[in-house]
Amino acid sequence: MRAVGFHSPQALTSPTALVDLDLPVPEARGRDLLVEVKAVSVNPVDTKVRRNFKPAEGEARILGYDAAGIVKAVGSEVTLFRPGDEVYYAGAIGRPGTNAEYHLVDERIVGRKPKSLSFAEAAALPLTAITAYEALFHRLRLDMPVPGAAPVILITGGAGGVGSIAIQLVKQLTDLTVVATASRPETAAWAKSLGADHVIDHSKPLAGEYAALGIGAPAFVFSVTHSVQHRVDLAELIAPAGRICLIDDFTEGFDIMAFKGKAVSLHWEMMFSRPMFETADMIEQHKLLNHVAELIDAGRVRTTLDSVIGPINAANLIKAHALVESNRMRGKVVLEGFSD
Repeated sequence: MRAVGFHSPQALTSPTALVDLDLPVPEARGRDLLVEVKAVSVNPVDTKVRRNFKPAEGEARILGYDAAGIVKAVGSEVTLFRPGDEVYYAGAIGRPGTNAEYHLVDERIVGRKPKSLSFAEAAALPLTAITAYEALFHRLRLDMPVPGAAPVILITGGAGGVGSIAIQLVKQLTDLTVVATASRPETAAWAKSLGADHVIDHSKPLAGEYAALGIGAPAFVFSVTHSVQHRVDLAELIAPAGRICLIDDFTEGFDIMAFKGKAVSLHWEMMFSRPMFETADMIEQHKLLNHVAELIDAGRVRTTLDSVIGPINAANLIKAHALVESNRMRGKVVLEGFSD
């Protein structure tokens, strides 16, 4: 089967940063599905692994987490799917990735592809949808109000992949007011089109930008990006006993003492944790992906696909990685099919 991977961590300027490979088709066992991959999208985690992970000598690491495709075979313990089912999912960080014609994935982290979406449109969603859903409803617990706080959530980086789906989920599943951040007219317009009630400029101090809205201190903050940069402002603007969820990585420390005075609770979201540790509630990812699919097919949530670069190959994946590394993404970038 055709696949794309790398043999050593390199910058995209290297001609071997990502290479086309020919590998055997894996076999489904246990609770695994063998999926014929039709489309994939690229996330920041792809670029981080490519830059930092060193495969064993002579081996290649296959990247890719988001995928949409068709179940071709199932392991002996599979109960949720059958061959022929159309699925979408985000895979597991400790296993070979989705940048391959055929891919193995545990059924408990797979959802049924929204019927109303193409494979490309569906592939844009899983990783960001799982991240946003878990952060909003499993970590921040938006269903539990903060006494005295404004019924508001601030979502930083509202036009990115995670922010784009988070805005929609909050608007469709809660009564909260959504304040998103963006720094360019086109990204601000994108966030508004997804349902954000207000958009403020994250290139300016957030506390002042938020205060100018005059809507009261927010109960919740979903800090998607640049949390270190915004830390002091977030501590200033959030309500006492508010809840904040972080997902980004830090190259420097994140001093949480600024949040102590308000008794703010901090939560981490890592969507790979459930499959990484095979937690007892791992199947929650299957359930939430099916819920998102229902919302999409009901016309309440839309895909966050922004562009399709072309077929899945090393050259196009290098282009996609460059777009993600630019930090100027709007929505998601997708690759579809394998060129003959």
